[in-house]
Amino acid sequence: MKTVITYGTFDMFHIGHLRLIQRLKSYGTRIIVAVSSDDFNRIKGKKVFFPYQQRKEIIANIKGVDLVIPEINWEQKIEDIKKHKVDVFIMGDDWEGKFDFLKEYCEVVYLPRTKNISTSQIKQSINQMRQSNQSKGQA
Repeated sequence: MKTVITYGTFDMFHIGHLRLIQRLKSYGTRIIVAVSSDDFNRIKGKKVFFPYQQRKEIIANIKGVDLVIPEINWEQKIEDIKKHKVDVFIMGDDWEGKFDFLKEYCEVVYLPRTKNISTSQIKQSINQMRQSNQSKGQA
């Protein structure tokens, strides 16, 4: 059995998130997803739409996900890798090189992101729509 882990906020779940999780299966048989806690997102300066428990429940119910754990700080990755006997650590290529220090403990893979989709992009589009609708309402 080969264990794979990835980390993310997974707010406003979209097709890019789903495709990442689906691709994890090609690297191993046991899939662990660490979902950023609300407190950790505040530390990172990230505003999330859905609270941790809801994001965790969504991820836990995706076919192929075996375990969901909380991500509570940057430093926990080595401990998680050891504790869960992780063979492959996978992140999107927007993190390229940032986790190479983990190569001492497991294989590190950076996968290409799904084109034209991101939570930041969705949030930006919603804000633009909201602003547009507000300006139309004021006319």
